[in-house]
Amino acid sequence: MAQAGGAANELERARQAAEEGRLIRAAAGGSSVAFEELYRRHVGRVHGLCLRMTAHLETAEDCTQETFVQAWRNLARFEGRSGVATWLHRIAVNAVLAHRRRRIELLGQEDSAEAEAAERLADDRAGDPSGGRDLEAAIAGLPAAARDVLVLVGVYGYTHDEAAAMLGIASGTSKAQLHRARRLLADRLGWTEGCA
Repeated sequence: MAQAGGAANELERARQAAEEGRLIRAAAGGSSVAFEELYRRHVGRVHGLCLRMTAHLETAEDCTQETFVQAWRNLARFEGRSGVATWLHRIAVNAVLAHRRRRIELLGQEDSAEAEAAERLADDRAGDPSGGRDLEAAIAGLPAAARDVLVLVGVYGYTHDEAAAMLGIASGTSKAQLHRARRLLADRLGWTEGCA
């Protein structure tokens, strides 16, 4: 029975991949309707990625918009070697990193937005009896490099090699940053060594 369920899931994934391939080809041919369907299918996960990486709602919205603008402009270059979601995530990571570089150039600061977001989330937590924002606040308060790897590897399931390629770092650096992120989260949330 489990084998039949696995085959059905595999068949569904293949059907979705074929449908997305058709949408990509139509959008590359100029169909805004096809691109709008791709947008609807992927905007939630792209926005979530941008929000977790930036720890700032308005910045995440800007980066999400930039991701889809760049995707539209570069549809003809999509080669299909990876899935559409992976391609969009790479564009989103580039948008976040570009925004971060511009911010550093303009303001000479990197983590002030992250610290501010963590403070806001911590304040919001006061009205949240379940403490559900604790983890999100702790992630938002991580240094940018550690947060980026945690989001890509720990949340979105990319390998260290894939995350490193997206971020422009070495795979070993990705591993070290994930270890750092987990250690900082454990410290901030009071987790014992076995939980992190």
